[in-house]
Amino acid sequence: MSLMNVLLMAGGTGAAGSSSSPVSTIIMMVLIVVVFYFFFIRPQSKKNKDLKKFRESLKKGDKIITAGGVHGKILEVGETTVIIETEGQGRLKLEKMSVASIIPSGE
Repeated sequence: MSLMNVLLMAGGTGAAGSSSSPVSTIIMMVLIVVVFYFFFIRPQSKKNKDLKKFRESLKKGDKIITAGGVHGKILEVGETTVIIETEGQGRLKLEKMSVASIIPSGE
């Protein structure tokens, strides 16, 4: 027995070649879409919303780490950029999108 025959039998089509009802096919497609939404699309959009909220909450004086690993303290916050001061008193102008995290005040 070939693999194709096993798959066809498991899918509901018998040896006579009768096909499954269109309603069950539609239900399966809807279930696949629902699974993709709840396991892939919804968590990613929630993560993006939280990240946007985090970047909007940046304020002067926060100590941050950029996506590239640069540590610094925020001196100015613009609409889409921040100016940070690094350890050697250097100043860098960065996009807010490159800020990865805030260093907790205890460290």
